[in-house]
Amino acid sequence: MPDVLIGGLAGQGPKGHITLAGALANRHGLVAGATGTGKTVTLQVLAEEFSRMGVPVFTADVKGDLSGIAAAGAPHPRVDERLASLGINDWQPQAAPVRLWDLFGKSGHAVRASVASMGPELMSTLLELNDTQSGLMHLAFDHAEREGLELIDLKDLISLLKHIEREREGFEERYGSVSPQSLGAMLRRVHVLATQGGERFFAEPALDINDMLATTGEGDQTRGFINLLDGRELMQSPRLYTTFLLWFLSTLFRTLPERGDADRPVLVFFFDEAHLLFDAAPKALLERLEQTVRLIRSKGVGVYFVTQSPADIPDDVLGQLGNRIQHALRAFTPRDQKAVKTAAETFRPNPALDTAQVITELGVGEALVSVLDSKGTPTQVERTLIAPPRGRIGPLSDSERTALLASSSLAGRYDEVIDRESAHERLEAQLTSSATAQVRPKETPAATPDTTPPDTERDGRAQAAASRDSEQTSPVAESAPRTGGRQRQGVMETLLKSVMRAVGSQLGRTLIRSLLRSFTRR
Repeated sequence: MPDVLIGGLAGQGPKGHITLAGALANRHGLVAGATGTGKTVTLQVLAEEFSRMGVPVFTADVKGDLSGIAAAGAPHPRVDERLASLGINDWQPQAAPVRLWDLFGKSGHAVRASVASMGPELMSTLLELNDTQSGLMHLAFDHAEREGLELIDLKDLISLLKHIEREREGFEERYGSVSPQSLGAMLRRVHVLATQGGERFFAEPALDINDMLATTGEGDQTRGFINLLDGRELMQSPRLYTTFLLWFLSTLFRTLPERGDADRPVLVFFFDEAHLLFDAAPKALLERLEQTVRLIRSKGVGVYFVTQSPADIPDDVLGQLGNRIQHALRAFTPRDQKAVKTAAETFRPNPALDTAQVITELGVGEALVSVLDSKGTPTQVERTLIAPPRGRIGPLSDSERTALLASSSLAGRYDEVIDRESAHERLEAQLTSSATAQVRPKETPAATPDTTPPDTERDGRAQAAASRDSEQTSPVAESAPRTGGRQRQGVMETLLKSVMRAVGSQLGRTLIRSLLRSFTRR
């Protein structure tokens, strides 16, 4: 059965080694201690040991100083001294296989997820919706599934909620009452999430969870990848950080099969700087996180919280953590003294130690350790020297980070955002089409083909021309009164005037020709 070497008792050699059984690593754990007491180095040691066991690891690199795990360490007199005291004979500098991730896609492979993969329940929890609003979120997801509307990013969700708001009467016929006030509140909360970084996280290409569960090598040389999420900028968006962690754990719980007892976990998950998570996360989100931590053990996932004090962890979560590593705490104030007492009481007592006193006396690289034995019972707490890590202590340089990303087998897979047609584009197209149909003018009916015979058509034109000439030259027409309504002329009167004018014109032309001939003869 594989074991994780944590450290050992000073001066006792191999017989004093403190190890964590791989089969019990999914019982979760805690690494606590004040700033500067060695928590990060302990996390690095655990991550390296799990990787050497062939178990993938995920952790947020909050300060950026954990990335040195990707480079081999260097011999040092203090390292040699620690190795001799613990009786570790097979230590050698070694780089661990590492993959770099970044929710903002700057210093690592981009991490993204779709709104649909979050699901209505988790999305409601994330947005802190009440029961009515949560019901509307389920309605929205149900309608999107029925209509084949893909929910990828937050603008898809916003467009869908606005669509339900516009078509509220139709939705009420199928689903019952739809409150416009609740829809408005939901839209505001989605916009807030977008401004806190959600618009970057909810996009495509979405993370393939198998890329976090990858290993490298074969046989005894199998190593689990250590997945480092850059948290330097992420810590400024605590809700986004919480969203990702909860989505990741929920996705693992949903996709991984039940494993029962196994000799090692499928994945070990570290929550570094967990006090930031619990201080900033909304209550509903924490309740969901507590539930997930309780249940995910059966899927073969171990969850380890790294924080300053056990008091930072909610009691419901703290009670699930069977493996404990406690670095030094300071007791300068009454509140600090209470925290020390609380931490001491969480360990199984050791008659040889005054646990509360030792917690304040521990040096850098020392810790009080209690792990689960083969029966799942916590061992007596022991004052332990933490084994030195095999990788570098400290961050990678920018050039080393760039080279590591370029050499990754995932290079290019998550670099570019894909904004394909989804719910937003389809609903906008429907809205535009509907608006265009409302403003389009009515079509003029086609003119009926003219079938008037040619002769009749000419007579009609002549009659119309005669009528116009009559109106322009007739003294009667010019002097006709214009008051009392429009003067109407009978058809016979108009025809008579036309004939007289034609006759008059012909007679005039005859007289003129006669006169000209008489003058010519003279």
